[in-house]
Order: sequence, then structure tokens, then C-alpha cells
Amino acid sequence: MSDALVQEASEASPHAAWEVLKSNPTAVLVDVRTIAEWDYIGLPVLESLGKEVLKVEWMEFPEMTRNEHFAAELLAQFKGDDPSAIYFICRSGVRSLYAARYLAAALEGTGRSIECINITGGFEGDHDDNKHRGKINGWKVCGLPWCQP
Repeated sequence: MSDALVQEASEASPHAAWEVLKSNPTAVLVDVRTIAEWDYIGLPVLESLGKEVLKVEWMEFPEMTRNEHFAAELLAQFKGDDPSAIYFICRSGVRSLYAARYLAAALEGTGRSIECINITGGFEGDHDDNKHRGKINGWKVCGLPWCQP
């Protein structure tokens, strides 16, 4: 598959994603940030929903090149039991949008029906006027469960 991202992806706010993750047992959350971000900044927590966050880097640290095996790594985690929906999250909602579009394009024509949804604002949210994150939008600002190692 080429790098062209021809497929569109739906988008949802962090709260809307949480509600679907809570009510739909086959919906999953995939964090596409880097290993360094997971280790130092933190992760969403889905324990109260009886779920775990799947982690697959979209851009590989430290080179920050696209993970050429992204779709295969992610789909292998389902072992043939596909979720109905995958919610993608990154720092601010940009990388996760590309990842959602990429997976949607990779699934096109395969007969696999998985809705790919980007979480707007991501985990940390957009920059504020002082170029700081974590104050305007995103998973953490919405007060959704998360932990920092």
C-alpha cells in the first residue's frame, strides 16, 4: 500500500470515545504515540471498563519515521476477532488521525469491517497561548482516567 491516505476517518471527542468504549464491548483504544511518550508522559487507563489500551507506534522513536508495520502489528493483536471500532489517540490528535486514515485505507476491500475513529485533542491537547499543552482539550483535560509511570 502506498503512503497515500485516501480513506477518511471519523472523529470523536475524548468524552464521546469514553462513552462508546464503556458501552460497546468490542470497541478498543489504540495509543499510537511513541514508547518514550508512554513511559514519560502517561497513558489513558481503561481498567474500570475491563479493557486495556493497545499500544502501537505510528512513528517509531527515536528516528520518528513511520512504522512500516503499523497495520500488521495492530491487526495481529486481534487474532482474527476484530473489534467493531478502533479509537486512535496520540498527543494532540494529528498522528492518530493519520493512523486512523491509514488503517481504514489498509482495510478497504479486505472484507473486514472496523470503524476507525480519531480522538480529537489527543491525550495532551492543543497548545495554549504560551505553547503549553494540557490546558485546552484532550483526554487528560477532560478528566478521563490516566496514569503516569
